[in-house]
Amino acid sequence: MPWRDLLRPCLTHPGPVTDLNVRILQAQALRGTVLDVDDTLVPGHEQVISPAVLAWMAQLKTLGPVWLVSNNMLVPRIADIARQVDCPYICGAGKPSRRKLRQALQGMNLPPGQTALIGDRRLTDILAGNRLGMYTILVEPIAPPRWQKLRHLEDWLINALL
Repeated sequence: MPWRDLLRPCLTHPGPVTDLNVRILQAQALRGTVLDVDDTLVPGHEQVISPAVLAWMAQLKTLGPVWLVSNNMLVPRIADIARQVDCPYICGAGKPSRRKLRQALQGMNLPPGQTALIGDRRLTDILAGNRLGMYTILVEPIAPPRWQKLRHLEDWLINALL
């Protein structure tokens, strides 16, 4: 895969994860999902899952297993979020490294091609998922990120490269 394609998600969703219709994943014959946590499921500084995310997660789980894979190193915080949505989790993933994503895929017993990776950042989530051959979905942050200026710079640089 050309390096530029590694930064392009299979699907760009123009809203937060809660607006993503689960039928889209079903139409792609996906059988499992890996989700980023910070700014995808909850704002990076919060720990409580909203009712909208809980309802969306219930729909998502009808398609197959769901794992949370986060670069965040705060194990108690990610563990609490995972408990709220009743999902296995991995912290300190180091995305775009593929190592922890492979661990989640092994836990789901699914190949990358049958698994979605949903996240809000191209340089971490999308790049990691594409490097493995997953179906990558880029969503908007669930709330304005704390580091919004850095995120805008990151997006500008990526768009300039593509």
